[in-house]
Amino acid sequence: MTTLIKGARVLGGDPTDLLLRDGRIAAVGERLSVPGATVVDADGLVALPGLVDLHTHLREPGREDAETVETGSRAAALGGFTAVHAMANTDPVADTAGVVEQVWRLGRQAGLVDVVPVGAVTVGLRGERLAELGAMADSAARVRVFSDDGHCVADPALMRRALEYVKAFDGVVAQHAEEPRLTAGAQMNEGDLSARLGLTGWPAAAEEAVIARDVLLAEHVGARLHVCHVSTAGSVEILRWAKSRGVQVTAEVTPHHLLLTESAAASYDPVFKVNPPLRTDADVQALRAGLADGTIDAVATDHAPHAVEDKESEWAQARPGMLGLEQALSVVLETLVEPGLLDWAGVADRMSVRPAAIGRLDGHGRPLAPGEPANLLLLDPAARAVVDPAALASRSRNSPYAGRELPGRVVATFLRGTATVLDGEAQK
Repeated sequence: MTTLIKGARVLGGDPTDLLLRDGRIAAVGERLSVPGATVVDADGLVALPGLVDLHTHLREPGREDAETVETGSRAAALGGFTAVHAMANTDPVADTAGVVEQVWRLGRQAGLVDVVPVGAVTVGLRGERLAELGAMADSAARVRVFSDDGHCVADPALMRRALEYVKAFDGVVAQHAEEPRLTAGAQMNEGDLSARLGLTGWPAAAEEAVIARDVLLAEHVGARLHVCHVSTAGSVEILRWAKSRGVQVTAEVTPHHLLLTESAAASYDPVFKVNPPLRTDADVQALRAGLADGTIDAVATDHAPHAVEDKESEWAQARPGMLGLEQALSVVLETLVEPGLLDWAGVADRMSVRPAAIGRLDGHGRPLAPGEPANLLLLDPAARAVVDPAALASRSRNSPYAGRELPGRVVATFLRGTATVLDGEAQK
């Protein structure tokens, strides 16, 4: 298949043409002409490397009523992603080579994005003993990221052993930083608002204490640590300190933590219930600044679909989590690009280059240059649209952006030169 993209602004630069052939970028230049090629008019569109998500919940196996690998992959492609890391909290848990290979094969069958399984750190996510880390790393899925996301690896001795173990195959432990003894029964961010609403608070210190402990452990054993969904200003400062010491730590922030604050909880609408919770405006500003200056390495969606019965209930009973794949780039455009905190090269770095490097993904996060894999997206930055949950590709509808107008529209996504999205429509 040969595709000629005409007039795209690579990383927001001057218009140029890109020729995609046999899964790679064959040529980049002005006024390219190739007989028989499929031509895509990209006038006014920004070309970026395909996005990579380090934190996606695809729910399969076990909760196909909320999402499947196929529906989640379609949502990812529509959001401009070419690779997603599928978290381990499935049923059965992805704690063996067999389960991670099942998820990997389902991703290949869907063919919309590269689905990269994340392996559990501990058996059954129970935090008692290490899972089959080496077997998952050696499997067909070649797992390099391990996480008990949804649960903190709270035992420091167990966390140390996990960090030591993954060094053997250049893996990384992605920690859900939450000291569980500080968050029992927590419903939202701890502060004046939680007191007024009568909801048990989730203190910032519960996150920050675990990050502080784990960066010291990572430094001690010389291992790679990744911190999931950072949500507080204090966490940003701890990460900045750790990086200044040369600790091999990386971190991610979600789109919803870049845009929304705890004030949304005042509605008691459980669509805004999430773990970690939405924080204060001061935290949001610190997260944006931390992403802009590189202290936070990546934007990761924590895309968490839920069936209607798990979300549309009383706040205390509702499951935490939000959809994020289809609106992630739009949120970054609104919160970072339009205010001038990130340029398009910065967006590519935080949403493609660094996530691919953290996950050790070959072929993703690469420059849009001749000879490179043709994984890319075309974005219309001038478009604006109101988010309609009913129109989303996900099997679930728990979007925190419902009814909100956001900028930007992914017009096309290409996975190794094959269009998975064209004219804003999924091709499978």
